[in-house]
Amino acid sequence: MAKHVYTKEEVHQLVKDSNVHFLRLMFTDLLGVSKSVDLPISQLDKLLNNKIMFDGSSIDGFVRIEESDMYLYPDMSTWLVFPWGEEHGKVARVICSVHTIDGKPFAGDPRNNLKRIVDKMHKLGFKHFNIGPEPEFFLFKTDENSQPTMEVNDQENYFDMEPLDLGEECRRDIVLTLEKMGFSVEAAHHEVAPGQHEVDFKYADALEAADNIQTFKMVVKAIAKRHGLFATFMPKPLAGVNGSGMHLNMSLFNNDGNTFYDPKGELQLSETAYHFLAGLLKHVRSLTAICNPLVNSYKRLVPGYEAPVYVAWSASNRSPLVRVPGDRGVGTRLELRSVDPAANPYLAIAAVLNAGLDGIENKLTPAPEVSENIYKMTPAERKAKGIVDLPDTLHNALKSLAADDVVKDSLGEHLYKNFYEAKTREYNSYRLDVSSWETKKYMSY
Repeated sequence: MAKHVYTKEEVHQLVKDSNVHFLRLMFTDLLGVSKSVDLPISQLDKLLNNKIMFDGSSIDGFVRIEESDMYLYPDMSTWLVFPWGEEHGKVARVICSVHTIDGKPFAGDPRNNLKRIVDKMHKLGFKHFNIGPEPEFFLFKTDENSQPTMEVNDQENYFDMEPLDLGEECRRDIVLTLEKMGFSVEAAHHEVAPGQHEVDFKYADALEAADNIQTFKMVVKAIAKRHGLFATFMPKPLAGVNGSGMHLNMSLFNNDGNTFYDPKGELQLSETAYHFLAGLLKHVRSLTAICNPLVNSYKRLVPGYEAPVYVAWSASNRSPLVRVPGDRGVGTRLELRSVDPAANPYLAIAAVLNAGLDGIENKLTPAPEVSENIYKMTPAERKAKGIVDLPDTLHNALKSLAADDVVKDSLGEHLYKNFYEAKTREYNSYRLDVSSWETKKYMSY
């Protein structure tokens, strides 16, 4: 269901009713970092008339200095008043898209790019691409200067509850804040690793889901800070324990309903679902560069810590890369389990959607379901079933991306070029560093 787009008159009334004194205009850079411009409420009409300008050359992956003037166009369906700041007047958040000086949508804006892929989906006869994210994060204690330490706030495990789970109060405040902001929180619990937590919120259409992920990250960090903690979405902040993922549950709808469901199909999945699944599996090694974009992401994607590392699917166990959860009917969906929370959600959702649409357009067929526990298979057994590994480094993931026209198209020329160059620089910087592990291991040589 489409969100309400507030008119200028409605916005002025909302400002009055909610005692809004400041505007926070949010957008996202190439690397998935939320950016914002804060304005006094006196600039509201300027915003509503698309007249807010900023320097695009200062943002990662945007433009050169000689092309720096850009505009922020507000999406008034994203108007949201933060549930704090009463003492100085409240702050209203609006998510914006970036436009060039001549008023055209900027191709280097990840949000504009996701809209482009969604438009492609519409042209193929589909109405919604629903995404239900499951983001995980760690909470660390801070020092006397409010800087993060490497000490987690508890030593508990999956689903543990207070008094053992010392993050319970912080997590509860996160949930209450999200609900005040209109989120429908479906679950919140301690995860497997010490200091690790998960908050799941209701699915939404592709663009809204990406917006929600960015808002969620901001809220988690803000509430954690109030509790004297530091929240991180780094995929693997601690060695020897599970890392943080962000499973994406996805389903594709047309005017008749969920196109992934067929009560007469095998596993009650439709041909469309199988084609979409095949597209994901075909392109997933290339998708990994976008869905797992950090050098650190590949410290999570290793055997033994529950993260998927093998390209396979199943409806009966949790070891494969893509799982088909048990719900059917309107809840029929595919769950991609490799994505981590460092991913730019606009790029990741655009990429998985384009990969799935490629499977539908070309009527691809997935390999057979793997019902056994892949983690317990020998390399020979995996090879016999045609199960390949995900890339084990950012470098290898980028090589797969460079060879995949479908996934490159999901970014467009501008974003792909800048993403590939930025991530290549990142990996090369990592290669030049000498870690403490290496000095401990090799100094005696």
